[in-house]
Amino acid sequence: MPISLDEVRHVARLARLDLDEKELAVFQGELNSLLVHFQDLDGADLRGYLPKPHAVALSNVMADDVALAGLTREAALSNAARSRAGLFIVPTIIEE
Repeated sequence: MPISLDEVRHVARLARLDLDEKELAVFQGELNSLLVHFQDLDGADLRGYLPKPHAVALSNVMADDVALAGLTREAALSNAARSRAGLFIVPTIIEE
Protein backbone atom coordinates (compact mmCIF):
# COMPACT_ATOMS: atom_id res chain seq x y z
CA MET A 1 0.00 0.00 0.00
CA PRO A 2 1.73 3.20 -1.11
CA ILE A 3 2.03 6.21 1.17
CA SER A 4 -0.03 9.21 0.13
CA LEU A 5 1.27 12.74 -0.03
CA ASP A 6 -1.08 13.69 2.83
CA GLU A 7 0.51 11.01 5.02
CA VAL A 8 3.98 12.36 4.21
CA ARG A 9 2.78 15.88 5.12
CA HIS A 10 1.40 14.53 8.41
CA VAL A 11 4.66 12.77 9.33
CA ALA A 12 6.69 15.85 8.36
CA ARG A 13 4.49 18.00 10.59
CA LEU A 14 4.91 15.57 13.49
CA ALA A 15 8.69 15.67 12.98
CA ARG A 16 8.56 19.47 12.84
CA LEU A 17 10.01 19.49 9.31
CA ASP A 18 9.23 22.47 7.10
CA LEU A 19 9.24 20.85 3.65
CA ASP A 20 8.12 22.31 0.35
CA GLU A 21 6.06 20.33 -2.19
CA LYS A 22 9.12 19.13 -4.11
CA GLU A 23 10.76 17.77 -0.93
CA LEU A 24 7.49 16.10 0.09
CA ALA A 25 7.31 14.36 -3.27
CA VAL A 26 10.91 13.15 -2.92
CA PHE A 27 10.23 11.76 0.55
CA GLN A 28 7.05 10.11 -0.68
CA GLY A 29 9.04 8.27 -3.35
CA GLU A 30 11.74 7.22 -0.85
CA LEU A 31 9.21 5.99 1.70
CA ASN A 32 7.31 4.03 -0.95
CA SER A 33 10.61 2.48 -2.06
CA LEU A 34 11.30 1.42 1.54
CA LEU A 35 7.88 -0.18 1.76
CA VAL A 36 8.65 -2.25 -1.35
CA HIS A 37 11.84 -3.50 0.32
CA PHE A 38 9.88 -4.38 3.47
CA GLN A 39 7.41 -6.35 1.38
CA ASP A 40 10.35 -8.27 -0.14
CA LEU A 41 11.63 -9.07 3.35
CA ASP A 42 8.16 -10.08 4.48
CA GLY A 43 8.15 -12.83 1.85
CA ALA A 44 11.45 -14.36 3.03
CA ASP A 45 11.30 -17.95 4.32
CA LEU A 46 12.59 -17.81 7.90
CA ARG A 47 11.62 -21.29 9.03
CA GLY A 48 14.46 -22.88 10.97
CA TYR A 49 15.86 -19.56 12.21
CA LEU A 50 15.52 -18.69 15.87
CA PRO A 51 14.79 -15.07 16.86
CA LYS A 52 17.66 -13.21 18.50
CA PRO A 53 17.31 -10.45 21.08
CA HIS A 54 20.29 -8.53 19.62
CA ALA A 55 22.06 -8.36 16.29
CA VAL A 56 25.46 -8.92 17.91
CA ALA A 57 26.57 -11.04 20.84
CA LEU A 58 26.69 -9.05 24.06
CA SER A 59 29.01 -9.66 26.97
CA ASN A 60 29.48 -7.95 30.30
CA VAL A 61 32.35 -5.47 30.01
CA MET A 62 32.40 -4.31 33.62
CA ALA A 63 35.59 -4.73 35.60
CA ASP A 64 35.66 -6.38 38.99
CA ASP A 65 34.83 -4.03 41.84
CA VAL A 66 38.12 -4.05 43.72
CA ALA A 67 39.07 -1.40 46.27
CA LEU A 68 42.42 0.21 45.51
CA ALA A 69 44.47 2.81 47.33
CA GLY A 70 43.39 6.35 46.47
CA LEU A 71 45.26 9.64 46.24
CA THR A 72 46.95 11.12 49.20
CA ARG A 73 45.62 14.46 50.39
CA GLU A 74 48.79 16.20 49.13
CA ALA A 75 48.47 14.61 45.68
CA ALA A 76 44.79 15.56 45.43
CA LEU A 77 45.48 19.17 46.39
CA SER A 78 48.60 19.51 44.22
CA ASN A 79 46.67 20.86 41.20
CA ALA A 80 44.05 22.84 43.12
CA ALA A 81 43.81 26.51 42.25
CA ARG A 82 43.37 27.36 45.94
CA SER A 83 43.58 25.30 49.10
CA ARG A 84 43.90 25.94 52.81
CA ALA A 85 44.33 23.62 55.80
CA GLY A 86 44.13 20.56 53.55
CA LEU A 87 40.82 21.62 51.91
CA PHE A 88 39.82 22.84 48.46
CA ILE A 89 38.81 26.51 48.35
CA VAL A 90 36.07 27.12 45.76
CA PRO A 91 34.14 30.27 44.82
CA THR A 92 30.84 30.87 46.60
CA ILE A 93 27.90 30.27 44.25
CA ILE A 94 24.99 30.54 46.71
CA GLU A 95 24.42 33.86 48.42
CA GLU A 96 22.46 34.23 51.63
